[in-house]
Amino acid sequence: MPNAVKFNNYSEQKNKGTHKWGSDVFKVFLTNNLPVNTNTVLANITQIAATGGYVPATLGGPLTIAEAGGITTVQAAQVVFTASGAAMGPFRYYGIYNDTPTTPLIDPLVMFWDHGSNVTLNDGDSFTIKFNGTTPGIIFTDQ
Repeated sequence: MPNAVKFNNYSEQKNKGTHKWGSDVFKVFLTNNLPVNTNTVLANITQIAATGGYVPATLGGPLTIAEAGGITTVQAAQVVFTASGAAMGPFRYYGIYNDTPTTPLIDPLVMFWDHGSNVTLNDGDSFTIKFNGTTPGIIFTDQ
């Protein structure tokens, strides 16, 4: 599993209460353009074309948040993208954004990963994202 890169604005927005991991809807996007950690909202990201059935996938359950020894761990089930009716991609990067807030930011970004190489899904092919290689997998830990 590649290392996650948090978008700079995530920490500020988290501390302002924008991100509510227990109740907000978080989604996974795909892009073939390297995100910049100074991006703040999904509109800053050029997603892949909406072909092959591509739409951002909802980060699924069980979504768990647990604290131990002052460290909070956020976990989620794997996310699967499957091309349907046409090819999907190419993409190299995937990331998470919060689909719930409408103010002060619409679709604020959380973090992204670099898969390391381009992926194109042919009709019927799937791409599975397992955070830290397991499901449920650790998306991140935070103090």
